[in-house]
Amino acid sequence: MPFDSKTTGPSSMPASGSGTIGYYRFTDIFFEWHQALPKQEDVGPLKALIAYSALVHPDHPLRKPGVNGIELYLGTFESNEMRLLFSSAQIEYMRYWLHACGLTRDPIPIPSSEYLIKPGDLRNCSPDVYSDAAVLKRAIKNIEKNNKRLKGTGTLLGARRQVFERVRTLWAAKLGTWLAMDFEAWDREHTLLKEFGWSLVQWTGDEQKKEHGHLVVNERRHFSQTYVPNHQDKYNFGKSIDVDKDKFKEHICELIEKHRKAGPLFIVFHDASQDVKYLKSDGLKAIERIEHVLPDNPATGEIYVVDTVDLFAALEGDSSNQSRALDRVCRHLQIPTSYLHNAGNDAYYTLEAMMSMASGDPLDEQREKRWPNRTVDSKPKVEFADWEEDSDLSDMEGIFGFPPNSTAKVAKEEAIINDEV
Repeated sequence: MPFDSKTTGPSSMPASGSGTIGYYRFTDIFFEWHQALPKQEDVGPLKALIAYSALVHPDHPLRKPGVNGIELYLGTFESNEMRLLFSSAQIEYMRYWLHACGLTRDPIPIPSSEYLIKPGDLRNCSPDVYSDAAVLKRAIKNIEKNNKRLKGTGTLLGARRQVFERVRTLWAAKLGTWLAMDFEAWDREHTLLKEFGWSLVQWTGDEQKKEHGHLVVNERRHFSQTYVPNHQDKYNFGKSIDVDKDKFKEHICELIEKHRKAGPLFIVFHDASQDVKYLKSDGLKAIERIEHVLPDNPATGEIYVVDTVDLFAALEGDSSNQSRALDRVCRHLQIPTSYLHNAGNDAYYTLEAMMSMASGDPLDEQREKRWPNRTVDSKPKVEFADWEEDSDLSDMEGIFGFPPNSTAKVAKEEAIINDEV
């Protein structure tokens, strides 16, 4: 690993979170940096500072106040390859900290700019925190393993993975309003909307605020469904509000406009295509345009789509175009549901599913924690057993235990043997 020509600098230490101009691969820093130092006496202090056990220690100089662990970064390249990263600011801080503490005579040289990864080289970069040395070691191995699995999986899965990590990043930043919504139309005439449900989360500083509700169009209450359950009166989270057609439209438009003006608005759908059509329809005209690509810096006044179908497909490693039902997604995420096909309930469960994924670990680590040892033959797709996919069969598991020789039973037994549970 060569170095840049700058080998010395000011004796004062810069702030550890300032001055980030790029990133370095964790493995390059961990395995290569100390080997290339020109002074042998500097090797020991650097190796001690970047050892796994040292990085996760509460007294490590990179530890941020209020953060329970070392904050590193998970970057996704254009090839969909993922790498664990240090920021350039962290590298600068560590070299000056070693010098200021008298552990090195001079500030050690920084790695060459050839090793610097610029933000523009990454599709996405999200922070991740590690508080345990064993977990950090395992993360490095899992990232490498999953990079190999993703080769040849196609662009759709890669795009979904990018969206997943972008959502995690934006959610962690506590930006804007996250508004899940759902419509129920009369199933014999889909232009006639019967219900609207919403569930939202936003922040005032670090304080999270939630709101949810359910509207029923009074003039269409008697329009009974033929092909889906009649659950318009089964709202689980409060009292439904009956409104006329004009108030129905007005409430939806005002809800969107209010939160759009307050900051970026992320509208969360489960299978967005039909609901977006409803919002743009002549009957509502609630939006004119909506962004389907999540940027690094969402703007106030803009509306962005977040689709839990794509998020869950990324999580389970699915590269197909097959849409997954909300009850299936919630079942696999262990979110209990009841009376689906009520717009208020569907919106509520959609937001819960999004939050469960967005607030979790990086994608590959999250998948392994949720369904350990469930990918086979070097493929990223999780293999679910029949009883896991069928809600009736999964209910039987609660009474009779795992079906004989089920993949879940085998996985749990293997985890017990390996002391992973």
